[in-house]
Amino acid sequence: MKHQLKLFNGQIITPSGIIKDGCLLVDNGCIIEIGGNNIDAPGAIEIDAGGRYISPGFIDIHVHGGGGYDFMDNTVEAFLGVANLHARYGTTAMSATTLTSSRADLVETLETYQLAEKQNTGGAQFIGMHLEGPYFALNQAGAQDTRYIRNPDPAEYKEILSAFPSIKRWSAAPELAGALEFGKYVTSKGVLASMAHTDAIYDDALAGFKNGYTLATHLYSGMNGVIRRNAFRYAGAVEAAYLIDEMDVEIIADGIHLPTALLKLVYKIKGPGKTALITDAMRAAGMPPGESVLGSLKNGIKVIVEDDVAKLPDRSAFAGSAATFDRLVRNMINIAEVPLTDAISMASATPARIMGINDKKGSIVVGMDADIVIFDREINVGMTIIKGQIVYDREGQNR
Repeated sequence: MKHQLKLFNGQIITPSGIIKDGCLLVDNGCIIEIGGNNIDAPGAIEIDAGGRYISPGFIDIHVHGGGGYDFMDNTVEAFLGVANLHARYGTTAMSATTLTSSRADLVETLETYQLAEKQNTGGAQFIGMHLEGPYFALNQAGAQDTRYIRNPDPAEYKEILSAFPSIKRWSAAPELAGALEFGKYVTSKGVLASMAHTDAIYDDALAGFKNGYTLATHLYSGMNGVIRRNAFRYAGAVEAAYLIDEMDVEIIADGIHLPTALLKLVYKIKGPGKTALITDAMRAAGMPPGESVLGSLKNGIKVIVEDDVAKLPDRSAFAGSAATFDRLVRNMINIAEVPLTDAISMASATPARIMGINDKKGSIVVGMDADIVIFDREINVGMTIIKGQIVYDREGQNR
């Protein structure tokens, strides 16, 4: 028998503002009542928030791993390990993300997702697969494996999409031969096309946007800004993301991939309604520094985790983030000087809208899924609740 869940004595972050000394009631995985008083609910399991914030859960639409696991390890254990690790830091939903790989590896990852999704009861909920690659610009590969980078192949992507409806997003470079057709096709199948690892200039990005590329993957990372060709300057993909008002952007707000000034600039131009925070975390998230592997343990790339970020061994480029989501929110507030409510929008409502799940997730509103995080003023997560189930309780008092 399921019991109702009542959270009280908290500061509830809602779309219309913060309810002080707020209370909310959860039944059957959904929020059924929100108020400024202690709601009468006999028999409900009661959770005293102790004056802390009661926030919508964080939605990570670009994450590769954590806790020593990567989705491309291609085991159910790895999928669940990543989901469990990030739930401890406030992530309640995530898009499992691949790296450029062989077709066989990609198919295995997609097949493993189908198994893991059914068994995921204690971690961040999976909201679909995000394929990052292999249709990228070679000289914007970053830590992506260049052996597999190529132009879009219609026979390939059509077959993969038809076989795996779990694919909800596909990142590619819009300037490649066949990339506009790719963007148009995946969009027609309800899959989000995203501009990534690209040499696009403004005209390329605009053409991409008109053909479905409505999101910029990890803005600034793996894309150019203003460039010169034959002495003439051209606006790059970064400027295009700013100039195309309707284009959404996602940023790795670990404080390293983007310095303070750029975090502030993104917020100033795109605003909280068009900016999603992402971890882009690899397996080292939640782990001690040292040597690690980007991608699968079997054939991934060796990296070094130091200075709170993963780097290629020669330290020529970053190789993914080691951040958890609480750090992103903390940085936007403390470093970028963004109001708490806007930082939470970028962590919840905006990514939910981008992924088309904002009818059920991303905000504390009656009728929405009870995906909730309780944290203190320093964004230290004390409890994570997913669809009304407590999946992480730091004090262990409400297990």
